[in-house]
Amino acid sequence: MGFQTVFKRYELKYLLTEAQKERVLEAILPHIKIDQYGKTTIRNLYFDTDDYRLVRRSIEKPSYKEKMRVRSYTKATADSTVFVELKKKCDGVVYKRRVPMGERQATDWLSGADRFFAPTQITEEIDYFRNYYGNLHPTVFLSYDRVAYFAREDGDFRITFDSNILCREDDLSLTSEAYGARILPEGRVLMELKCAGGIPLWMTEVLSREKLYKTSFSKYGSVYQTIIFPKRKETPFYVR
Repeated sequence: MGFQTVFKRYELKYLLTEAQKERVLEAILPHIKIDQYGKTTIRNLYFDTDDYRLVRRSIEKPSYKEKMRVRSYTKATADSTVFVELKKKCDGVVYKRRVPMGERQATDWLSGADRFFAPTQITEEIDYFRNYYGNLHPTVFLSYDRVAYFAREDGDFRITFDSNILCREDDLSLTSEAYGARILPEGRVLMELKCAGGIPLWMTEVLSREKLYKTSFSKYGSVYQTIIFPKRKETPFYVR
């Protein structure tokens, strides 16, 4: 199966109640189709420095920010495919570049072992990113249940619903179960609209009718602000 490795798009986020999600789905159902994966539990490992430089920069809402993660769309095994991703946002546009490889291969590479694959432009970019920031390592495991759809008349327009968003700072492996602390209150759902250009009229009508307004919600940023930062602030060597 071929995988898309380069993305350039806008990503608009909305926090919904379950009731709002059901009304939105009912309204847009004639215009959408579920994607090939259906409902998945996505697992992510976010990489950062010892002082959380990447996420701290991100929550300052700069015009340019970047992050690195490894993602799996199932509970991984040593040989299953995971994606090593660089994600950047500049002036509202999201650029994502990723490379698929086996979980063991990705773990060995990112832990500093010799690479056992031929380099590509994207792996070279990831290596540059890692060298620039220094000691990048997994800091947070973050998982969520996702249902993804795409527009029948425009496959580039996608809609995703994420629920049961969980995080933890230990057991940092994509081969483990999805468990941890909740990021959103139970009954809340994160909807994302992903598009290369404008939003279809039928979608804007639903957003208007339901009085839904985009938010700057970040999963990893929320983990840092609500869980990691309070603990760091309590340590005797914390420096603002």
